[in-house]
Amino acid sequence: MTHTVWFLTLPGVMVLDLTGPAETLKLAGDRFSLRYIGPQPEVVCSTGMTIGSIEPLPEQLPAGSLLVVPGVYDSQICYATPQAAEARDWLMRQHAALRAQTFMLVCVCSGALLAAQAGMLDDVPCTTHHDVIARLKAAAPRARVQENRVFVGHENIWTSAGITAGIDLALHLVNQLCDTPAALAVAREMVVWFRRAGDDPQLSPWLRYRNHLHPAIHRAQDLMIAHPEHGWTLTELAGRVHVSSRHLARLFRQHLGISVREYHEQLRVGVARQRQQQGESAEKAALAAGFSSARQLRRARQRENDQLTK
Repeated sequence: MTHTVWFLTLPGVMVLDLTGPAETLKLAGDRFSLRYIGPQPEVVCSTGMTIGSIEPLPEQLPAGSLLVVPGVYDSQICYATPQAAEARDWLMRQHAALRAQTFMLVCVCSGALLAAQAGMLDDVPCTTHHDVIARLKAAAPRARVQENRVFVGHENIWTSAGITAGIDLALHLVNQLCDTPAALAVAREMVVWFRRAGDDPQLSPWLRYRNHLHPAIHRAQDLMIAHPEHGWTLTELAGRVHVSSRHLARLFRQHLGISVREYHEQLRVGVARQRQQQGESAEKAALAAGFSSARQLRRARQRENDQLTK
């Protein structure tokens, strides 16, 4: 399925709030189609550059769309303009579709403030740039504003902190709407870390230990992620990524702080956990993940817990 992504582009738009998520989603391939909409066909952005070919605001958004509301360089000035007022009125007309979850709302930085002024964040957990937190609380007293968060999601409404946090949120959406390998590939292409929100209870094993740039480790991780149930040995992995076994073991310890076996085991635990969440028994989930028994799975989970609490 291709998701159409509509970027609400106003005068004074913070250019990285716009281009960071746009570039991230574009690199994910044909799963996302990008369009730029606003009250006027051209705007001057935060860096003084003129952005053109902006389409008029559509009456309604097609089902499955993503609406991205980037922030502006000075929300007190930029959100007091006639163009911002027109955008707010248009956002208010989208309320019913938003509540019906026909489309997804994605606010970057102070974009959350515009959405809040339009009443779209009432009763919703949300965040924004730390400089705008107080104003967001004032604009939306009913919103559940959270501080010190990279991004916050609730059903089909997502908000992020300032500027580069929009890239983190966009990577998370690629992971959610496509898959983890796609998000990891985009992160590596952009040479950025793939991280998740600070309020997530736990990083999944597919995302954990990927905040490095070493190609041999990435290749080994990709092999294990593709087939976690396989009985990977250090020798086999090293041969597939064209390094010695000793060197690969040293790289994992140096860059990840764990062994190849420990990393592989955490992937298997993740597979088993997913299968149990889907209703499978512990024994069946353990065997599907490559463990010999549910007892071995329980021991692996304990080792994982011990590793994460170090």
